Amino acid sequence: MGHTSRAIYRQSRVRTQEPASVPWHAADAEDLVVVDSTWGELQPLHCAPNVVTVGELELIEAVNNGAVLVDSRLPDSRAGVTIPGAINIPHDQILDSKDRLDPSRLTVLFCNGPQCPQSPQAIRALLEVGYPAAGLAYYRGGMHDWVTLAMPVVSVGQAHER
Repeated sequence: MGHTSRAIYRQSRVRTQEPASVPWHAADAEDLVVVDSTWGELQPLHCAPNVVTVGELELIEAVNNGAVLVDSRLPDSRAGVTIPGAINIPHDQILDSKDRLDPSRLTVLFCNGPQCPQSPQAIRALLEVGYPAAGLAYYRGGMHDWVTLAMPVVSVGQAHER
């Protein structure tokens, strides 16, 4: 039996609505969410050398152990919700705000999810100015995975907006 090689690629989508980067609850089922698969550019699992990529359980453990959780999304891309305890430092302001970060304390950055470049861009910008990779972690799942896994969210007005 011969092996036929095929290229794997993400198919283009046909959008009939504005993109929605954060999943939302289905109208008639509280425990179901609707996901828009048409937005964004898929990001690699590892966004930068020596920066750890974490999942939901590792994020929770890190925050419970004193890590800072940074929502790096632009205010208008947050769909009104964030992860409890997160502070918002938009990715395009991370260098101006790096004094708020402590390199000796882990900072976990997230954005809208696997299709969103905002936290990878912020992490790479910090590394370029000498911020230590050991002080950073990337939650690639972002709000997309957080919401689809029924993890708790808070309105951005209840988050630690600093």
